[in-house]
Formats: sequence, structure tokens, C-alpha cells
Amino acid sequence: MKSADKEIAGTFLATLARIMSGVSVRWIDCEPDTCQRVYFANHTSHLDALVLWSALPRRVRNLTKPVAAKDYWEQGAVRRYIARVFDALLIDRKNIKVHSNPVNMLLDAIGQTHSLIVFPEGGRNTSEQMQEFKSGLYYLCKKRPDIEAVPAYIDNMNRILPRGEFLPVPLLTCITFGPPIWLEEGETKHMFLSRARGAIEALKERED
Repeated sequence: MKSADKEIAGTFLATLARIMSGVSVRWIDCEPDTCQRVYFANHTSHLDALVLWSALPRRVRNLTKPVAAKDYWEQGAVRRYIARVFDALLIDRKNIKVHSNPVNMLLDAIGQTHSLIVFPEGGRNTSEQMQEFKSGLYYLCKKRPDIEAVPAYIDNMNRILPRGEFLPVPLLTCITFGPPIWLEEGETKHMFLSRARGAIEALKERED
């Protein structure tokens, strides 16, 4: 796909995603920026990556790559096309092992310019309580301590595309971005992931 065609398709896709989700966006102690970031969010819907990506300003969106499930986004020509348009990095969740950890692949993909959208819970979670975070976010921040880790809470997406459904149901969702965090010196994996999870929970409490 040519870059000009991809830019046009990306703008259309982002607009469509915002209309379908009715998304509103809040930035709390944080502003949109083209600096390198890892946006990390709760995960309740297959559309989370697309809607969060579409909620970013275009100048930021063009430098941001969502990390998404390969088994879902490679099913069918439409999904594969959408994944190419929003520049998704597709991860095979079923074959993640110590020797094939995708962290290095993600870091190579973003280089010194791009940002990531990740979902540390791994799979979708439709319960009220967030699942424990996987270790990927910790290793991303450990290997690139200069990158800002920005929490985001996505509200209501599980009702827009309920589990097992193919077409979204038009409703309203809200994405709240919070202040960035960094891995602190001497902080263990468990401590950091607990703090990151707490950062999203704090944003959820502001929505309630």
C-alpha cells in the first residue's frame, strides 16, 4: 500500500472508529505528544486497539503502532486490511516463549521514532476487575527507560463489541489518558506492574 493511500485510508478508518464508538477523550496531567511512548490500557474488546489509536491526534497517531492479536486480525481479508492501515504489530499469543519473546521485535519496529499501544492483561477481560499484567510492559520499560509509559482507561468498549459478536453496537465510550510513569531504579517487575495496573485503576475511579 502506497504511503499516500495509507494516509487517506487511515484517516477514514480513524474517523469511522470514532463515529462507531462515540469516543470522547480526556487527558489528565498529560498532553498529546509525538515523543516516544508506550500507551498501556485495559482490554475488554477486539476493537480496543483501533479505537484507542483513532482517539489520538493525527500527528501522534501516525507515529503509533498498536500491538494486536495475530489470531484475530489475520482472520479474513477485511481484518487483515484494517490491521495494515492502522499499522498494527501482530503478536502470536499462543506461541510466546522465553526464546521467542516479542519485546525485541516490538522495540525494533518502533526504533527511535514510533510509539506503541499495548494491553498488559493479554487477553480480553470482561469482568469488573482487571487481570494481573503480563511481563511485557515491564521489559519494554526496562530496555527503553527513556520511553514514557502512559496509562489509559477505556470505558464501555465491551458493550460496543460484545464477546462473540462481529458487528459493533453504536454506544458511547470514553478514553482517559493519565500521567506517564517510568520504571524506577531498583523497582522489581512485580512492583512496577502493580503500580502500572494501579495507574489505570485510578483513572477508572475518576470515571465512576
